[in-house]
Amino acid sequence: MSGGKSHVWIDLGNSPHIPFFLAIARELKQEGSEIVWTARDYAQTVQLAKAAGLEPKVVGTHGGGSMAAKGKKFLTRTIELLAWARRQRFDIVLSHNSQEPLVVARLLGLQSVNMMDYEHHPANHLSFRMARNVFVPEAFPDSALQLFGAGGGKAWKYPGIKEDVYLADFQADRAFYGELEKLGISRSDILAIVRPHAPEALYHRKVENRLLDELLDRLAAYPNVKIILLPRKDYQGREIKERHPQENIINPPGVLDGPNLIAAADLVVSGGGTMIREAAALGVPAYTVFAGKSAAVDEYLLAEGRLKRLSAPNDLNLVLPVKKPFAKPRQHKELLRQIVDRIRALIEGGER
Repeated sequence: MSGGKSHVWIDLGNSPHIPFFLAIARELKQEGSEIVWTARDYAQTVQLAKAAGLEPKVVGTHGGGSMAAKGKKFLTRTIELLAWARRQRFDIVLSHNSQEPLVVARLLGLQSVNMMDYEHHPANHLSFRMARNVFVPEAFPDSALQLFGAGGGKAWKYPGIKEDVYLADFQADRAFYGELEKLGISRSDILAIVRPHAPEALYHRKVENRLLDELLDRLAAYPNVKIILLPRKDYQGREIKERHPQENIINPPGVLDGPNLIAAADLVVSGGGTMIREAAALGVPAYTVFAGKSAAVDEYLLAEGRLKRLSAPNDLNLVLPVKKPFAKPRQHKELLRQIVDRIRALIEGGER
């Protein structure tokens, strides 16, 4: 630290990282830290970061579906971040399984923290070993920590899920209904949010989720249901709309505020993790059609009854909920405080 002010580098590798790190950054800034942001141009990450008032240094893109292309993108981004970071004076690097900044931190001898909540991601083998410290939810298996080289006191577990952390003080903006009305959605409509799987993710490779297609058709058959489709890629959205041309399936032309959208929804269905967990954190009926290996945090939510799994056609006979007001989050402000205190202790300890 220089002059008592800590310099923190936060990398945004994917769009769900933004609200989580924004909550942490606000607390760190209140305590005098200076935050520097980088971002990967992937899955609306840059657009959402700018919408949140950030101006991240944009470095790199997603590698696509090819392993060779992923490797090339990884190497290119690492080299560019290394050249840039050499000119900075960082006290700590924070990442949510973005491998490149963790490699850079290791090469430059910087303190680093990797936060992750999915134990089946192949890249954990690299990111967990590169990070000096690993933060995971309590549900994260100890056997996975050992497998990824994060045993022996390197990992710290926090209670709950990361979505509980950044949604703890969320207050829904009722003006958001105006954004829905622009899409042809009224307050009396049953609003379903549907998020397909990540088509190019390593953990979802060769997994095709046909249940999602059948579910879309079933939901669209109800005249009082409006479905907001949130594809992860533009081409994915176009392909799904070709298969499902119903007028009440809406593919928004722009970015919508995620927490407000979920709070206004009556049910959320997703082939991935973050949006489902945000719904669970806000008390919105949440259904997963994820076809890969289930995360321990999802099993935790299933056991709590905050999440339901759709894995067979018979599961699709959903009972549509009664129209509800905006959802309110569970109170978990203490989780955010615990994480920030842990980061602060690492900065002040200055361990490398």
